[in-house]
Amino acid sequence: LTLFFSQLPDPAIEDQGKEYIRPILNKYAAVCVRGPDYGTRTNTVVLIDSEGQVTFTERNMIDADVNQWKTSTYEFKLHS
Repeated sequence: LTLFFSQLPDPAIEDQGKEYIRPILNKYAAVCVRGPDYGTRTNTVVLIDSEGQVTFTERNMIDADVNQWKTSTYEFKLHS
């Protein structure tokens, strides 16, 4: 089993379709995607500190309007 995993990743497999897939990945893997039929509508950030304090912040697009966003933040402590 160790021998099998030591052979990964296989460069020959990774190179297959690179010209086709790379532009698609670059377009849709951005932090904020904008396209005619596809795009980012929500951003979420979760921060947890060493004492278990959580800050959850989410930004949502309102009515599919890229100029209108609502941001909500929630804070709470994790139970130990």
